Amino acid sequence: MKPSIKTIACLLLLALSLEAIPGTAQIFNPADLKLVSSQFSFTEGPAVNKKGEIYFTDQPNDKIWKYGTDGQLSLFMDKTGRSNGLYFDKKGNLLACADEKNELWSIDKNKNITVLITDLDGKKLNGPNDLWLDKKGGIYFTDPYYQRDYWTRKKPEIEKQNVYYIPAGKEKKILLALDDLKQPNGIVGTPDGKYLYIADLGAQKTYRYTIAEAGKLTERKLMFEKGSDGMTLDNQGNIYITGNGVTVYNPEGTQIAHIPLKGWTGNVCFGGKNRSDLFITSSKSVYTIPTTVKGVE
Repeated sequence: MKPSIKTIACLLLLALSLEAIPGTAQIFNPADLKLVSSQFSFTEGPAVNKKGEIYFTDQPNDKIWKYGTDGQLSLFMDKTGRSNGLYFDKKGNLLACADEKNELWSIDKNKNITVLITDLDGKKLNGPNDLWLDKKGGIYFTDPYYQRDYWTRKKPEIEKQNVYYIPAGKEKKILLALDDLKQPNGIVGTPDGKYLYIADLGAQKTYRYTIAEAGKLTERKLMFEKGSDGMTLDNQGNIYITGNGVTVYNPEGTQIAHIPLKGWTGNVCFGGKNRSDLFITSSKSVYTIPTTVKGVE
């Protein structure tokens, strides 16, 4: 059946809205963007497990949802400590930045909770926001300060907004990784464990660091003059950042694609059976778009 003029116009507007930056067509087809649901209050923190299932948070409603490889949504957990950023460890536990009491949690498949971190030398953390695990199981996490209406405190107990590292092992000791950023937020590392990308959302800059011994970060390199709420990488080394939709940069830091979306885009990750579907949390909605690349672990 021949499409109507209205249908053709809508498709053209959609294609134009996903900016025609060179390289876009090599990663995804703009017309394939799919709205999964807009039933949430504010979505964040997507993380993918070994099956390709994606877990994400609806922070104001204090819930963690699952998006299956069959395209179905289901509620995984209620009362999640106001979880924000999520990440799966090698054992299949879901690590969560539990914002309500500024803690770091580990949640097993039966929803049993282990509190990993409660404070730093007796002081409340600002609010663990996003995290990434290295190959050894060490945890990097960002700790910006965003005043929450469910907190009793009205100012931070720690002066700076830092990035921390927790080495693998039974002793969950917090080590200071960086203390020279304005407001660190999105964080992701390369699968070979060589580099760590950190977005300073407050300064609107994204840096790449070399991961040295004992989790130390060296050789800072400015990648681009733009910050990010959340980040992910694909198997071509491209960097996906969020905020004003999803913006894609190549490994040299040149913008190659952009998906504009309404409202604030919180985070992004790859999922699906082949890890080739880009999953986007954006304000009250979640979206997917198939790609020609794959996510990395």
